[in-house]
Amino acid sequence: MLKILKRLKSREWLMILVILVFIVLQVWLTLRVPRYMQEITLIVTTPGGVLRDVWVQGGMMLLATLGVVATQVVGSYLSAKLAASVSYRLRRDVFTRVESFSMEEINGFSTASLITRTTNDVTAVQQFIVMGINVIVQAPIMAVWAVSRMSAMDMSWTILTGGMAAAIVIMIASLFMYVLPKFRRIQELTDNVNRVTRENLSGIRVVRAYNAEKFQEAKFEEVNDNFTANNLSVFRAFQIMNPIMRMIMMGLGIGIFWIGAFLIDAAAPYARHEIFANMVVFQQYATQVIMSFMMLTMVFMMMPRVVVSIKRVNEVLETQPTITDGTVTVSPEGVLGEVEFKNVSFKYPDAEEYVLHNISFKAHKGETVAFIGSTGSGKSTLINLVPRFYDATEGQVLIDGVDVKEYTQEALRDKLGYVPQRAVMFTGSVSLNVAFGRDEELDRIKKAVEIAQGQEFVEKMHDTYDALISQGGTNVSGGQRQRLAIARAVYRQPEIYIFDDSFSALDYRTDRALRSALKRETHGTTNLIVAQRIGTIRDADRIVVLDEGKVVGIGTHDELMVSCEVYQEIAYSQLSKEELGA
Repeated sequence: MLKILKRLKSREWLMILVILVFIVLQVWLTLRVPRYMQEITLIVTTPGGVLRDVWVQGGMMLLATLGVVATQVVGSYLSAKLAASVSYRLRRDVFTRVESFSMEEINGFSTASLITRTTNDVTAVQQFIVMGINVIVQAPIMAVWAVSRMSAMDMSWTILTGGMAAAIVIMIASLFMYVLPKFRRIQELTDNVNRVTRENLSGIRVVRAYNAEKFQEAKFEEVNDNFTANNLSVFRAFQIMNPIMRMIMMGLGIGIFWIGAFLIDAAAPYARHEIFANMVVFQQYATQVIMSFMMLTMVFMMMPRVVVSIKRVNEVLETQPTITDGTVTVSPEGVLGEVEFKNVSFKYPDAEEYVLHNISFKAHKGETVAFIGSTGSGKSTLINLVPRFYDATEGQVLIDGVDVKEYTQEALRDKLGYVPQRAVMFTGSVSLNVAFGRDEELDRIKKAVEIAQGQEFVEKMHDTYDALISQGGTNVSGGQRQRLAIARAVYRQPEIYIFDDSFSALDYRTDRALRSALKRETHGTTNLIVAQRIGTIRDADRIVVLDEGKVVGIGTHDELMVSCEVYQEIAYSQLSKEELGA
């Protein structure tokens, strides 16, 4: 919680100060009400009491009560505003921090967990601030102030009230120790429920195609049962508190009147009116003390979950990205579009085995360099080192003669037009998906879509370039998504294109037309292509053949057909000798 408080702005601290003023005023007015009741009791029970005095004291009590309501409304409004402000900034900070994460940090948390932390956990903090700031401050002030007034009346009543309050504190502390680990587990189980739900929704077509609904239901049933069981154990513990608290309050009331009966019986006749009035007001004070602890109990019911939520949010905010900015923003003069790997080796974080071993090659400006190899040979891993999704474990990756680690990430990625293996679309129009974060210039968008061979299907869509693309691009085909992803890269007009198996969903005719258009329209731009099909890369200036993370051949298609056995095996598995000869 202290770490959250450190994030508060001066305006928010000022708001807290104002809230505290209203809380103190509310407590003072609340404790004035029993005083007026005491005066009314004395007037009524004392012979010769005047009705007018009852009306005066009753009017003062009504004004005090209205003051309590007014201060409570204002305090609650300010608390809600403060909570909304803090949660807004927490969500923004968590989102921004996740944006700066490399794939290593994202995989360390998992996507489902990051979503839960940004939503459920921040919401828990917000709800706690709304309730907690009033209760946590108000309850102790109310209890101390009320007890100080009670102790001036009679110590036997005060001791009874203190004993009941101590019993409540012990109960709350015991409950807190019991439920805290349960809440940690509940948040983890929330992540699991989100994960299974997300997997089921994203893979719904596969689930239905394989009639695996029952299988998925069983998976969800398992995580849901665990989640429910943990919640039930926590709520049962909290429900035990309600009858105990009621029993304590009723016992306190009975105790106060029981002690009062003895005091009145032992007192002189002239003093009995005052003792009776004191007993009435004392019962009100005692009720305020116990109610304060009951309110604290409600807060403590939320506290274990909030403690876990704050810890989870802070874990994200305090995680430092492993990939940090360099200082270079501009390439050296006269060098553009050159990519070089120098003795690059790579292994994933916490892995023992290297995925890439001593990779070296150079792609000059305007060249097309392709990468091919069997599944798991490290092609995509290699290409992901260029935009720094990961950093090389050993060796250097250079762009325009500068180590990629020395560039700012923005400057580095401005040089690149990256098309991932799985085309990603975002909710919005075709134009928004193509321009993606840049000014939407319709002529440039149309040109990019034309180069990517998407003009035909886009212009047949309702609203054409303003047509809505649904989340994930589910309302267009896989090949259409790939062409729009390629158009997005073309729109950037980068120095270097990175195609990570980006032509796999295209038919051969579209594949060939697209590569011809790219070569014609993006002349002078360096192309790095990962592909599975020989037909996609056979015209490349240079082909790098990978096998188990090692380079086993570099050359043109014709050269590799003579010198590289791995390349020959791949080629003959896809095309006949006649086709290769042609």
